[in-house]
Amino acid sequence: MKRACVIGYPIVHSRSPLIHGYWLRQHKIDGEYLRREVRPEEIDDFLQNFASHGLVGCNVTLPHKEAAARNAKHVTAVVRALGVANTLWLENGELHADNTDVAGFLAHLDDSIPGWQARTEHAVVLGAGGAARSIIYGLKARGVARLTIVNRSRERAHELLRELKIEAAVASYDELSSLLPSADLLVNTTSLGMKGQPPLEIDLESLKKGAAVSDIVYVPLETELLRQARELDHPAVDGLGMLLHQAVPGFERWFGVRPEVTPELRALIVADLVKDAAKQGKS
Repeated sequence: MKRACVIGYPIVHSRSPLIHGYWLRQHKIDGEYLRREVRPEEIDDFLQNFASHGLVGCNVTLPHKEAAARNAKHVTAVVRALGVANTLWLENGELHADNTDVAGFLAHLDDSIPGWQARTEHAVVLGAGGAARSIIYGLKARGVARLTIVNRSRERAHELLRELKIEAAVASYDELSSLLPSADLLVNTTSLGMKGQPPLEIDLESLKKGAAVSDIVYVPLETELLRQARELDHPAVDGLGMLLHQAVPGFERWFGVRPEVTPELRALIVADLVKDAAKQGKS
């Protein structure tokens, strides 16, 4: 039996086992996918001795993505550019690393808004944290001509662009209203609007007609930003699809079958989100 897992700290709320478990059942594969909690002080030892754990590979979530990139023997060009990895596998006994967040974000956009790339000259990205790295890199790789990063700390945004070796404009939130009329795509990469976090207070009235709005938050599935976008007839892309699509390459590496992101899989995860929300509402 091939075994893979997701590692992080904490890890109890990861939905990766649901996703990969669904694919294992669908393809009738004799495999197993688990959660494995690894403390920050244990991560280097865990990765340096990865072959001893009986795993064919793993997904990596917070706070271990930098350690995953650092400890892998072989890394993809995306990992070299971003400095973080979320997918590991063994090949000839050596640890390999990839970052599939980029592919996951882009695949979800492709599925949700076919042709978005040809229509996107100017993209506005909110935030300059860890999630922004993959999205900025992906948009630039797809040839978006004009990119503006909006962040509370302009210096942090400039620092991120220097690390990525990408040229883009930087703006503060009080400049956002002047950017929206020319934006073809607006992406929220921050945790604002997530359950338990402060709201993301943006008025989309001035957003360019037909511009797409993407939010990486998926708890709640419809954020205030996406609700407002839909009310104003903008294509709206939630964060769940990115989670589902980023899981595809890892599964293929470990189990030898390239799975598909289907409506049935999405419905399974949405049902789990609803159940979790109901549970928390009762507590």
